This record gives sequence, C-alpha cells and structure tokens, in this order.
Amino acid sequence: MEFDQLSNRVIGCAIEVHRYLGPGLLESTYEQCLAHELTRNSINIELQLALPVHYKDVRLDCGYRIDILIEKQLIVELKSVEEIRGIHEAQLLTYMKLAGVKTGLLINFNVTKLKDGIKRFVL
Repeated sequence: MEFDQLSNRVIGCAIEVHRYLGPGLLESTYEQCLAHELTRNSINIELQLALPVHYKDVRLDCGYRIDILIEKQLIVELKSVEEIRGIHEAQLLTYMKLAGVKTGLLINFNVTKLKDGIKRFVL
C-alpha cells in the first residue's frame, strides 16, 4: 500500500520519536513528543480535539477526543499497547466518520520496529 505524502511525513516524525524513545512509555508521552516533532517539521496539528456526537438534532460532548488532527485532513490515533486489536481500529474508523476525515493512522509505539505498529485507514 502506498501512503500519501502527508502520511509519509507523519510516519517519518513518528519513527524519529520511536527511534529516540523506544517502546514502553505512556501514550501521553508519545503524543507530546510526536506533537513536538510534527511542529518542528512545520506540520499543522491540533491536539486532543473534542469530537462531539451529533444525535438527531443535538450535538453532544460525550468526551471523545482525537489524539492528533493533522492539517485538518488526517487523524492520528496513538496507542502504547501490547497489540492492536479490532476495537482500536473501530475507534479510529468511528472518529474518522464523526469528524468527516477520510484518512487515519493508527500508531502503536509499544513495538520493537515502529513499522510493525502502523496501520493506515481510508474511508
């Protein structure tokens, strides 16, 4: 699967963070470090962006947050878990649908080689 240019840039930044820190830290640590790396590379980001649920005619804040929204067109969901499960993939796909964003990256930093912890989704 070929990634678009933006996804490749984000993955490059994630690899840099993983190369420097390695596996085994909290998700929040990777989030802050990746945010720093993305900003250093002139990539526009929004952290912990509130994601309301629209139910019938009501907009509800149910506590959902996008880890990182990149350039308003790519959602990055970060994990630091033993393995990616279907529920993690479903979470990202739901966030993409709710936000109207067509591309997402699920990145698990708790792996030996980061390339083994990256999954890309397109709606």
